[in-house]
Formats: sequence, C-alpha cells, structure tokens
Amino acid sequence: MHFHVLGLGSIGTLLAHHLRRAVPSEHPITLIHKLRVHAEQTLASGNIIRVERNGVIIPSTGYKVDAFDSPFPDSRESPHLKSPNPELASSRNYQAPIESLFVTTKAHQALPAISKLVPRLSANSTVVLLQNGMGLYEELANRVFRNPEHRPHFILASNTHGVYTKGFHHVVHTGTGQVEFSIAPSPSRNFEASLEDESVPRHERHLQLNDITTAQDPHFARYRSLRDTVAVLLLLEPLHTVWRPMHEMQIILRRKLVVNAVINPLTAIMGCRNGDLFSSPAAHRIMRSVCYEAARAFAAEFQAETNQWIYGLRGQGVDVEDINVTRIPPQLTKTALEEEVVKIASATRGNLSSMLSDIRHGKATEIDYINGYLLEIGKTHNVRMPTNETLVNLVKMRNHIPLDQQL
Repeated sequence: MHFHVLGLGSIGTLLAHHLRRAVPSEHPITLIHKLRVHAEQTLASGNIIRVERNGVIIPSTGYKVDAFDSPFPDSRESPHLKSPNPELASSRNYQAPIESLFVTTKAHQALPAISKLVPRLSANSTVVLLQNGMGLYEELANRVFRNPEHRPHFILASNTHGVYTKGFHHVVHTGTGQVEFSIAPSPSRNFEASLEDESVPRHERHLQLNDITTAQDPHFARYRSLRDTVAVLLLLEPLHTVWRPMHEMQIILRRKLVVNAVINPLTAIMGCRNGDLFSSPAAHRIMRSVCYEAARAFAAEFQAETNQWIYGLRGQGVDVEDINVTRIPPQLTKTALEEEVVKIASATRGNLSSMLSDIRHGKATEIDYINGYLLEIGKTHNVRMPTNETLVNLVKMRNHIPLDQQL
C-alpha cells in the first residue's frame, strides 16, 4: 500500500511522521510538495521529519517525495539544485498513481490542490480530508467527482491535537487531542453494517474492517485502499485515532465548527490569544449570539432531514403516526455549544488561532468554510445569521488590509 500526504504544514508533518513510524518500510509514504525545488530540499536535508514533544525531538525518515510542478526547476529558481541528485533517485516518486491520499491543507486550498491530482486518482483510491470547517466534501462531490461510480472513497476526519511549525519539517506537538474519523456513505455498500446486527447486543456492536471488504469479496480491489487506510489510521495510537459512525461524526464536526466560528474570527479580528477572548463581557455576548444562531440552524437542518425521511416512509406505505422522532442532539443545543466554546478556549488559552496566523502572514483564511458554512445552512433553511455574517465580513475586511498598513 502506498500513502501520500498533501499539505505539509504542522498537522500534515505530524501525521506523516506517525504514519512512517506506524507503517512497515515496504509501504511507501510520499510527501507532496508545491514545487520540486522543495521536494529536492527535503531530500538534500536528509529526508527527515522531526517532531518535538516536551523538549524531546523524535526523528523519522525514509520518505519519498513528489511535487505538483512537472519540470525540474532550472538554476534561476534553485541555484543550489541545478540537477537532481541521482543517488536519491529511489526517493523520488513524481506523478505516480495515488492509492491513499491524506489531505491536510487549509480548507480553501484543498479543492484546487485535489483537482490537480484527479488524473492520478481513481474510484479505487481513498482520500482522507482533515481540515477546519465543513463543506469541502460536498464541494468535491458536486464540482470535481460528480459521478459516484468514478468517485474515490472519502474519509472525513477531525483533529484536536495542538501543533506548530518550528522549522523545515520540524514541528512541536504542544497538546494531546484526538483524530476522529468516519467513512463517507456509499450507495453501494454499508460500511457500518455491524452496528445494525440484531444478533449482537447493542452495547457490544462496533465498527469492523470486514464491513468494508474482505479478501473473498469479488469487489476487493475496489475497496482495498479504503480498508487499508482505515486500518492504518487505527494504528496511529499516539494520535488517539477513533473510528466513529457517521451520525456521531456529524455531531463532532458541527461542535468543532461552532468552536472555530467563535474563536477563530474573534482572535483574528482582535489580534489576541485564545484565552484572552473571554475576559470581556462583549466577547461573551458575541459567543452566545453565534451559538444561538448555529443551534437554530442545526435544528432547522435536522427538522428538514427528519421531514424528508418521514415523507419517504409515507411514500412506501409505512404508518408514520407512531414514529417517535428524536429531537435535535443535545450536544448541538445553544447551551451545550456555549459550554464547548468556553472549554476549548480555556484549554488552548496560550494558543494563537490558525486564522490569526493567516491574517498576520497575509494569507487567505478558512472563514468561508467556518462561519460561511453556517451562513449557508441558515440560507438553506431560512434562519437569519446576522452575527455570523458580520464576523465573515469583518475577517474579510481585516484580510484585505495590506500587511504593511496593519497596525
């Protein structure tokens, strides 16, 4: 099995490091760079990733390299790399087909980056999406992989580890969290069939790799990379990976979305650390407003999906009068969301948010996939979102100011 990592920031570097340490050397790990000059720099610097934790540096090596640009850069682009070192040829893996792709770029960078890799992906490939915000998978399905029969398998993941970049392929792991993930549903296979096995007590049911495929499956080739990718994710014990059912994952993603919808834009606008936000009563008022709008949007979304489900049952001749429809999950109520925001802000009080970092470096932010995603839910279900809309506009205004004119 061959694994590729796209997005070599702090999270991608941490993930690549743990993949290399967990997977036997006969399974290549390829790092995809923007430019070949960067890929060759990786090889020239020893092909090493360093992860620092509590002052201890742990190295990993043995990676292959890849890059988006096809011609090797000339001497004007890279004076110190006039031609590739032939002794490192075995570590180059340019333009090879992709079986399993871990995408850790920013949300707004992922779609154009994955689009460039489409010729190297197939229906047998697997793509793991590990970004802030929501909506990327839907964009890819609607704009890039429109035909479900030709679409790669997708895994949606959420990360809560704290990590920052210290140097070239050198990151510092500052806070332990989790990597939770779920397989995007397929119309042709139920990847959570074991959870519906009535012969097993409910408390003993759990997700199983054999629900994805087995060696005896006539369609094994179609699902092999998905099974292997899930298996490898479960091997990453230092990252505390957890395979979740999709209904649980949707709640996890939405709770994290609201946390980011409060902390990221406010810290970016105010230029402060996470923990400094809630020293002001005004910040609490904004937080409560964001959570109120999000909870109303989630409730409307949930009700619409429930109505559609009941309508489908009624069309099948099912008597729906006695069906007990569960209310919105309690984790998505206004109070629960407020408690989660305050908890995370306190736990990460010394951190600079990724959006603040982007603003300070003059980079585009993920605001359209965070508060912007909430706005889209509100628009779809006729829920007004004035606070979220204001935050989107303020972040975009802040990002529009040139770096040399920011105070």
